[in-house]
Amino acid sequence: MMNDSPEKRNEWRAIFYVQARVAILFVPVVVSLLIIGALAGKDRDPNAVDRTVTGSVR
Repeated sequence: MMNDSPEKRNEWRAIFYVQARVAILFVPVVVSLLIIGALAGKDRDPNAVDRTVTGSVR
């Protein structure tokens, strides 16, 4: 790595910055999906009325 030219180092640095920006964009998406998954995975009361079932299906 000592023999690399400054242009090559700048190229790698630019690639790293692009990857970091893309990762930063996906962090809120991943966090929100984890929150939704945690909320959806909670056990509900089995005796509760399921409001998603329509009258024609019952």
